[in-house]
Amino acid sequence: MSTKGTVNNENTACQILSFGEPMYEFSQIKEVSDTGADFLSGFGGDASNFAIAAARQGADVGMLTHLGCDEFGQRFIDLWEKEKVNISNVVNNPDAHTGVYFITHNNDGHHFSFLRKGSAASLITANQLPIESIKKAKLLHVTAITQAISASSCDAVFEAIKIAKANGTLVSYDTNLRLKLWSIERAKAIINETATMVDICFPSLDEAQLLTGLEDADEIIDHYLALGAKVVVLKRGSEGATVADATQRISISPHKVTPVDATAAGDSFAGSFCTHYANGLSLEECLKHANATASITITGYGAVAPLPTLQQVTARINDDTSK
Repeated sequence: MSTKGTVNNENTACQILSFGEPMYEFSQIKEVSDTGADFLSGFGGDASNFAIAAARQGADVGMLTHLGCDEFGQRFIDLWEKEKVNISNVVNNPDAHTGVYFITHNNDGHHFSFLRKGSAASLITANQLPIESIKKAKLLHVTAITQAISASSCDAVFEAIKIAKANGTLVSYDTNLRLKLWSIERAKAIINETATMVDICFPSLDEAQLLTGLEDADEIIDHYLALGAKVVVLKRGSEGATVADATQRISISPHKVTPVDATAAGDSFAGSFCTHYANGLSLEECLKHANATASITITGYGAVAPLPTLQQVTARINDDTSK
């Protein structure tokens, strides 16, 4: 692998490889503490959230990303090692910083402010990809955010998909839409093109309505299947979720919980679904696990702390079926 920077370990194969930008998080707390602090630090970034969620579900998962040689980057390394996320495809770039974002809250909900321009992850190029690791993975996970943060990162995603498809590696894709990063016109073009290449596509209803101009959930699913996605998993928020392929369509209702923070809900959903899909479970079982995972995630604060273990998810599913 040609890189500017250093790799943390020799490349090793992982069942699942998550490609994207980790971001260090500062989340506003409602009451200023005795020390005067009004932000709690933590971890975010959809690819990292996905990887940790998958690891907690028992997956052999690794990160594919670049970090700055800074304190925030080191904290991610420490986190992933603790969570048993493989870091052999994580590169430290001495000339760039790790991305940072802030979460603030008001009566309209939570809001995000980003310091990511020129981040190490956004500077990755197609010729810096760990080709052998992608070839050996069973599943590569990519997201639209990784495509939106820079032109070179977008090119790298397409190249990673090309490598995966040429070597029998499954590709999952979250259409995460962030209009602060790119125009709706560019987002539509890139996301539609990517959907033609993937095995699993994870749109969410509200964002898909913007991207497709369609309102009906089944029509949105049909849209992504027609583009070429083999499996479409539509996240419908308070209405639950639906999974579909060419021969079946299965919907599930959400678990009844009191949500406190939606951060990483979609990432945990995808991480859980892909873990069990890679392990050969049926689409219905994958959906059940993903639905239960997200329902637990939204009952805690932050992107990482509430991500559940497989034991917690299994208990939630069993509790639901026993009623």
